Amino acid sequence: MTKRTPEQPLSTNPHLLKWVKKMAALCRPERIHWIDGSQEENDALCEQAVRSGTFIRLDAKRWPGCFLVRSDPGDVARVEDRTFICSLSKENAGPTNNWVDPFEMKKTLRGLFRGCMRGRTMYVLAFSMGPLDSPLARIGVELTDSPYVVVNMRIMTRVGRAVFDRLEAGDGPRVVPCMHSVGAPLKKGQADVPWPCNKDRKYIVHFPETREIWSYGSGYGGNALLGKKCFALRIASNIARDEGWMAEHMLILGVENPQGEKTYVAAAFPSACGKTNFAMLIPPKAFKGWKVWTVGDDIAWIRPGADGRLHAINPEAGFFGVAPGTGMKTNPNAMATLAKNSIFTNVALTPDGGPWWEGMTDEPPARAIDWQGQPWTPDCGRKAAHPNARFTAPTRQCPSIDPDWEKPEGVPISAIIFGGRRPGTIPLVFQSFKWSSGVYVGATMGSETTAAAAGAVGTVRRDPMAMLPFCGYHMGDYFRHWIMMQRQLSETPRVFHVNWFRKDKDGQFIWPGFGENMRILKWIVDRARGRALGKETPIGWVPRYEDIEWAGLDFPRERWDEIMAVDRQAWRREVLEHEELFFDLHDHLPKEMVFERELLICRL
Repeated sequence: MTKRTPEQPLSTNPHLLKWVKKMAALCRPERIHWIDGSQEENDALCEQAVRSGTFIRLDAKRWPGCFLVRSDPGDVARVEDRTFICSLSKENAGPTNNWVDPFEMKKTLRGLFRGCMRGRTMYVLAFSMGPLDSPLARIGVELTDSPYVVVNMRIMTRVGRAVFDRLEAGDGPRVVPCMHSVGAPLKKGQADVPWPCNKDRKYIVHFPETREIWSYGSGYGGNALLGKKCFALRIASNIARDEGWMAEHMLILGVENPQGEKTYVAAAFPSACGKTNFAMLIPPKAFKGWKVWTVGDDIAWIRPGADGRLHAINPEAGFFGVAPGTGMKTNPNAMATLAKNSIFTNVALTPDGGPWWEGMTDEPPARAIDWQGQPWTPDCGRKAAHPNARFTAPTRQCPSIDPDWEKPEGVPISAIIFGGRRPGTIPLVFQSFKWSSGVYVGATMGSETTAAAAGAVGTVRRDPMAMLPFCGYHMGDYFRHWIMMQRQLSETPRVFHVNWFRKDKDGQFIWPGFGENMRILKWIVDRARGRALGKETPIGWVPRYEDIEWAGLDFPRERWDEIMAVDRQAWRREVLEHEELFFDLHDHLPKEMVFERELLICRL
């Protein structure tokens, strides 16, 4: 049997072949490589990246199959101001998205992509979001000139021959074409750099009607791994609206009690607000017999099932987690997951060939090489790892992975949890009164900004359903879609809001968080199952002190009263801030949102 050459197409689909040929003529790559997804191919790409200086191989015994990468200092996060939703009309994109006329944008992009891959290889990567046999699975094909993207996409999605075979069938789902280039062509004989990118021009562009993605100039995460935020949220949210399902920025976990009863919940938190830690939560020792199972840590595709309930799948196959703050104390399951076959981006390198970041260990190493390649010591006055440093690790390696995480029809969702990073006003937990008030809670949630996106850090911004940067159409229409989903259901999930980050008058966090969040999660599950009590407040139902399981934790009633306080004056100010978002969306705002706001004002 003759060995396949990478240039040999893995598909006979005429539409795909025609598109690849057309894009190659535009980008002018030196060669084309069709990705088969094999281990041999992946090893060769990693070795190539080591030789070029992009990858640093970590100690093979302690970190088998792991590599460290340092990006360009100007290419370390999502660039929301350079992210565009180019729908046919500006109104469809809405005021929360950047819009440019799609015909003008295509003209700009063709100019940028003309010759952009000179001296480089164009990789043809077919990938599936979701298990291939799931009715919710969708297929994309990304053309990229970045080996880093290929290796990361192999972890984050299902790639290779099986996906190409699905395209051959001809009856599969419509393919989403994804164009990506780092925007750094090489002249003949020009030496490459470890992290090529375009320092001056970056575009992450979505065309909702034609289901296309074009990304130029960045090699970082969500800007370049186009299956992630670009496809799984911005384009998928449009597909979901048209087809009657939901594409959400949510983790999915299952809670199993000692009797073996399992309850699944989905939770929407903005980036860097503890999604991965919550998805891999380990119950306190006092919760004997309780287990938390991980289905996904970032994205949920949710559809109504034949039983009249919402069912969810995790469309991803890997974790692209924030490294700083992740350690054996905060998230031992994540640490076990990333211990092999993982890629670390913008973390520090220790003398013994391992990665390190703030929060990984109690004691920092005596010396290291920081994320920019400079010598580092604990007293040097700067961070060893970038605040948005990442790990890319296969989901299958997670010790708490749910046995049904790849179940084609998904898992049934009994509760939806919203949450953000708020130092005041918002109590630790409350439950909305009904579905429409739950949609209002999600629509008006706010959070302090973090390092996951470029820009100011620490200011509170409204982030509806944690989807502000990711909704691919008008946010007002998105709220309406949420409300309309109830019509397809005979049983809606209960809706809750949590805030792990409330502080006392001294600026200290009141709630211990991490594994102790299980105590709040148990109340949520019991409420969803109809077997826990609560107290009515103007904002919703809240647990009383005696409704929480306190075994193994000394948390005084006074502290509980402090973290659960509903200050009517503070909430009146909060409602005024809700109005700012509603003003922007007024012409598309569902009347239910106005009614829920009026009801909240009356209750206050």
